[in-house]
Amino acid sequence: MNEVLKRNNVKVIGNKEKVIMFAHGFGCDQTMWRHIVPSFEEEYQIVLFDYVGSGDSNLKVYNSEKYGSLKGYVQDVLDIIEALKLHEVIFVGHSVSSMIGMLAAIQKPEAFKSLVMIGPSPRYLNDREYFGGFEERDIYEMLDMMEMNFIGWSSYMAPIVAANDVHPAVAKEVEKSFSSTDPKITKQFAEVTFFSDHRKDLEKSSIPTLIIQCSEDSIVPIQVGEYLHRHIEKSDFKIMDVKGHYPHLSHPHETIQLIKEYLYQMQ
Repeated sequence: MNEVLKRNNVKVIGNKEKVIMFAHGFGCDQTMWRHIVPSFEEEYQIVLFDYVGSGDSNLKVYNSEKYGSLKGYVQDVLDIIEALKLHEVIFVGHSVSSMIGMLAAIQKPEAFKSLVMIGPSPRYLNDREYFGGFEERDIYEMLDMMEMNFIGWSSYMAPIVAANDVHPAVAKEVEKSFSSTDPKITKQFAEVTFFSDHRKDLEKSSIPTLIIQCSEDSIVPIQVGEYLHRHIEKSDFKIMDVKGHYPHLSHPHETIQLIKEYLYQMQ
């Protein structure tokens, strides 16, 4: 089991009975939660980790077949929960981690108490009457750019997703995070993320869920959050009057408040 903890660079803070697991988004790592974690340390045991291919995870164990879908990442989350013998986990996931957490909870609902999704999307591509925010050609252009000039892609993409006009410091941090990852692994993670479609899984989710969305998000339009809320039975939907895809970096206090209000309500 120690291999699991080393593989995903797992950090555990405290030994409280209640457990929160924070899961980072695409191109990021566990340090993205540093503004959020201190506000939960008094009441909760905190579990942080890096997905394989991110942060200080063990890149040697990366397997393109295993991580060719979100299932590989879902299994890693379940492995960590088993290794630490956790139960009634509050899973806080950013972006694609929201779906990873939901899929893990569908597979093993007894291990989870609630889900908090920040900027989630079950499907990024537009599809008939569904508006995900991207056309297929948009994604292929992004992947081509990652292939040809990964650093250029990082410097181009980060200001867009982090709303550089109002959050330049966040944009710089996201760019640094993007550019520090392995290009091949990150490109495959991008393919898995942006071509995934988990709309049919939403109705299988039985865990109480909070959906948090920014009012202006270049990655996840408001329609996506509304779609999630309609299709996840036990869900609450909160819109933050802020811009960008990283409210836990740009507006940590508001993010903390929404999470805490929801968790107190669920007690």
